[in-house]
Amino acid sequence: MKFQEIIKDVYYCGLNDTERPIFDELIPLEHGTSYNSYLIKGLEKVAIIDSMYPPMIDEYFKNLDENGVTKVDYIIANHGEQDHSGALPRLLEKYPEAMVVTNATCKGNLISMLHLDENRIMIVAAGDELSLGNKTLSFTPAPNVHWPDTMFTYIKEDKLLFTCDFLGAHYTFDDVIAKPSEELTKSAKRYYAEIMMPFRVMCKKYLQVIKEMDVEIILPSHGPVYKDPKYILDLYSDWTSDLGKNLVALPYVSMYGSTKEMIEYLSEKLNKKGIDTVKYDIIRGDLGDLAMTLIDATTIVMGTSMVLAGPHPASVNIAYLASVLKPKAKFASFVGSYGWGGKLFDILGELLAKLKLDIIEPVQVKGKLTKEDYSKLDIMVEAIVEKHKSVGLL
Repeated sequence: MKFQEIIKDVYYCGLNDTERPIFDELIPLEHGTSYNSYLIKGLEKVAIIDSMYPPMIDEYFKNLDENGVTKVDYIIANHGEQDHSGALPRLLEKYPEAMVVTNATCKGNLISMLHLDENRIMIVAAGDELSLGNKTLSFTPAPNVHWPDTMFTYIKEDKLLFTCDFLGAHYTFDDVIAKPSEELTKSAKRYYAEIMMPFRVMCKKYLQVIKEMDVEIILPSHGPVYKDPKYILDLYSDWTSDLGKNLVALPYVSMYGSTKEMIEYLSEKLNKKGIDTVKYDIIRGDLGDLAMTLIDATTIVMGTSMVLAGPHPASVNIAYLASVLKPKAKFASFVGSYGWGGKLFDILGELLAKLKLDIIEPVQVKGKLTKEDYSKLDIMVEAIVEKHKSVGLL
């Protein structure tokens, strides 16, 4: 990806990474990702907003050189994580007159993670402005919209807002300008689910801040640029809302089929009652798909087999994941099968406790299901129906 002009004197100078299979050793990348960096040419000063992931610095520098960037005055660091800041030490060598501009929290992170000289760092706070001559940058700290050091940068004259990780997507492109599509919506939702959902309350807060600003273009640090901000803002309004959809998430692991049978029975019965369900095979599924389901689910019913007197380790992992993603679900329960005994649901319940969910009576069976077991599942179905009615979903 070479330079692309977004508006006059504002350029995209980032790179696509189509080869990276996993992000942060955790998140599978369906489409690779982009590391977005932007160049702003003012009449008096030149600024770069966010820089580059360390393994791609040489290609990034080649991009800058081939496009005649010989002088940079300011390098804005909206966030300290190295996929955006990793090039800073070498950028400061390449452009010895440049200053890094960031907030106080990010300054500390940059010094500890990259050993930057604090004399090359300029601190800005909320409402501070920096003139490039004919373009004025202003800064809005957005703590805990991902990291405590996150901030937004705004070009007042052009009404451009650089949001760093917020409103991004792990997505690659030939043209940096977003073209709304099902594929882009899915990538943006997956990105929100895996990265932003734990910070939903703060995302909701700063989403409103952005809506109250005069913004014509949104420029995140991953994924495309939105010349129609309404597209991504409307999606985030839905995802960050307080109430989920009329949906039950059914993640499960089943060793000999009984737990799977319980999940399938619940799914069928709930569907007949007008409640959507998503079944998720913990062993074979993609964690990103589950995370996206958790954005919308009002109820989570976890299914697990027993291993050595406790829940299957894979189900424990999913319960932990749900606890840190902090979905907006309001209700939960558990189903599962065991052979020779033990505590099937205690650990899962402890992990989910921090979500403060209303727990519906679990169903635990020994071996194959009996008529009595199916009757207990029917009771669970009715309980879920009543819970969804109580929040206005039915």
